[in-house]
Amino acid sequence: MAEIERRSVCDGVWFRSIRDSRFKTVRISIHFFRPLERDTVSENAILPFLLTRASRQYPDYTKLNEHLAELYGAELDADVQKLGDLQVLSISITGLADRYALCGEKLSSEYSRLLCSLLFDPLLVDGMFPEDGFEQEKRQMSETLDAEFNDKRLYALRRCEEIMCSGEPYGIGRYGTKKDIQAIKRENLTQVWQSMIHSAQAEIIVLGDCDPEPVFKDFSDAFLNVGRAFKAVPCSKVIKTVDCPKEETETTDVAQSKLVMGFRAGCAEPDKMVPAMKLMSALYGGTPNSKLFLNVREKMSLCYYCSSMFNPMKGLLMVQSGVENTNIERAKNEILKQLEEVKKNNFTDDDLQAAKLSLCNSYHTVADSLDSLEGWYLSKTFSDPSRTPEQEAAMITAVTREELVEAANKVVLDTVYRLTGIEAKQ
Repeated sequence: MAEIERRSVCDGVWFRSIRDSRFKTVRISIHFFRPLERDTVSENAILPFLLTRASRQYPDYTKLNEHLAELYGAELDADVQKLGDLQVLSISITGLADRYALCGEKLSSEYSRLLCSLLFDPLLVDGMFPEDGFEQEKRQMSETLDAEFNDKRLYALRRCEEIMCSGEPYGIGRYGTKKDIQAIKRENLTQVWQSMIHSAQAEIIVLGDCDPEPVFKDFSDAFLNVGRAFKAVPCSKVIKTVDCPKEETETTDVAQSKLVMGFRAGCAEPDKMVPAMKLMSALYGGTPNSKLFLNVREKMSLCYYCSSMFNPMKGLLMVQSGVENTNIERAKNEILKQLEEVKKNNFTDDDLQAAKLSLCNSYHTVADSLDSLEGWYLSKTFSDPSRTPEQEAAMITAVTREELVEAANKVVLDTVYRLTGIEAKQ
């Protein structure tokens, strides 16, 4: 059984350890939370990637990779994501657990020291991050946006979210736009980095089979040396209803049109109705036994795929579908009809039980990988940091039919987004 503990490192910095002897590897990560703002989103986003390129102790890729090889092939990773109205800047290292080291090395301590070296003592040239790495990371961020545009299913979902949340921080992309990326000034990034380590809220997560105490001490010493002037992050803005749905259609070179419908769910973390809304989404469109899958896709053959997902931090319910141009309006109407069926309590006990089993099974498998565990506890940072996947499964199991119907009746349509082929416009 995993040993789970969460404690404070310093003002605004938390340390969570999940010790589990089943794993042969260890993962140590640090996540900084910054408000999503147009003026700073791209400057923030480039930082994790710059910081994992080199440090003063390991001043180039060769020396850094030589050290990673000495640590039995440990892997560094950088990531940027959104959590509600916040931007999450992450750096992590994954490597062999201490007990598998051939000569008894304390690998977990080596991992934390390397992360601290990269994070708190980066390689700076004339007070700035090296120009070659800066230009390369800018280019790679732009290429990432190009790749997301080429994935039309992902692009359509994000465009719908942008339109739906255009007046909210969540409507800003995690990297910003390509124009934002090109506008990043290298001379500003040192100050952005200093602001991050001095004032941003942070969550350090240690997972796997290792003693967390040396890791805790390394980060405690590092933050003590830099000093802190913590600034609390704002709560995510939650809009519960809308007066009139928005509709937008864009055309591009696609063979299969995309229809994305965004709904306001009427609740978000830490509202007590969130478990019922999660179950409602699963019954509505989150499983192969859901109403959207069985009716819109299978029975009526209106979509190549049709599914729903609930964002509990923002209170958004998103329905994605891939459709033929000629079926877009029929698919839209049927998606709305199936939501009305749930609101009217028109589903069977078997439907309800299948949704519960599917959702609970996904929670029971969270502990099977370090990545899933990290994602789980990171997502709970601003709601219930101590809630385990097993506790969440128990909450889902306890949801009644009446509570699910009550949750469904809070859902209102906000945005309809269509991405159609060029020929559809002609």
